[in-house]
Amino acid sequence: MASQIEVEALKQSFQEALESTRDIAALDVLEQEYFSRASGKLTLLMKGLGALTPDERKVHGQMLNALKNELFEELGNKRVMLEGKTMSDIAIAEAIDVTQPVEFPPGFGHMHPVTRARWDMEEVARSMGFLVEDGPELETDYYNFTAVNIPPTHPARDSMDTFYVKDHPHWVMRTHVSNMQVRLLKKYGAPIRAAYPGRCFRNEATDARHEHTFYQFETIVVDRQITFSDMVGVIKALLSGLFKKDVKVRFRPKFYPFVEPGVNGEMTCMLCDGRGCKVCKGTGWLEIFGAGLVHPHVLREGGLNPREWTGFAFGMGLSRLVMLKYGIEDTRLLQSGDMRFLEQF
Repeated sequence: MASQIEVEALKQSFQEALESTRDIAALDVLEQEYFSRASGKLTLLMKGLGALTPDERKVHGQMLNALKNELFEELGNKRVMLEGKTMSDIAIAEAIDVTQPVEFPPGFGHMHPVTRARWDMEEVARSMGFLVEDGPELETDYYNFTAVNIPPTHPARDSMDTFYVKDHPHWVMRTHVSNMQVRLLKKYGAPIRAAYPGRCFRNEATDARHEHTFYQFETIVVDRQITFSDMVGVIKALLSGLFKKDVKVRFRPKFYPFVEPGVNGEMTCMLCDGRGCKVCKGTGWLEIFGAGLVHPHVLREGGLNPREWTGFAFGMGLSRLVMLKYGIEDTRLLQSGDMRFLEQF
């Protein structure tokens, strides 16, 4: 458990080291010393959160995240200074010429609807004791496919046709945020309760419901004696928190490589109130998540014994949920950058 004394000591040692740093190379070494994924001083403190109770994890997680953000900001300011971009230089570059005619700015920006929805769901997840994590968009073939029970010859890869890095066939733009499942199991062990929203990429034929770039919101829970009903309760709580009311969902059996048994989850199309429209293809329902109990192969890849631990995972199409929440009829508008669209939110 990271005590307040340990946090203050780490902060002081970092600031002293930062003060004595005189060049970019030394700054890079300092960044690795405190923030590297494998052995960074702050990273090691955060890894200890997995051994805490949900209430303790929430308190200490917030404290360490606040420390991380503060140290990152100080590191960034130091980097700007070392690169020769001092605050005085910036002030001179941005100086206002009072002799110029007045031009009124086009207006202030605001949060994208996907960001608003993501924050709402993250808040609900945190209230239930979940860690909220982020992961890499450029991923290895192992974590994106193999670790979640999708080996090279598996037909599920056909439905997740993705973008590979030229001359680096083992690096892909992740097709789902499930790439975080084994990463989190290896990082925190069990028990674990985590949510990890993010952006995904697939080589899709775009239409009103499909886009090559989209957002997902996924959670994983691993503990002893986890049941399917536990998962249903969490799903309903997240959806109710997003839409601010109870929502109607239905489950149908469906195969997903990383869960067993697996289900396909749908909710009533709020664009047409279940009557049928082009977005729901006339059915009155929209598929919004895949879910199930974590496959034993995934648990083993994460270093856990599937005879001892069980869990569930589900991934929601966050972009599709945003369409339902705000009455958006075409998912391509979310990535269009069209100010006429964005100014409505």
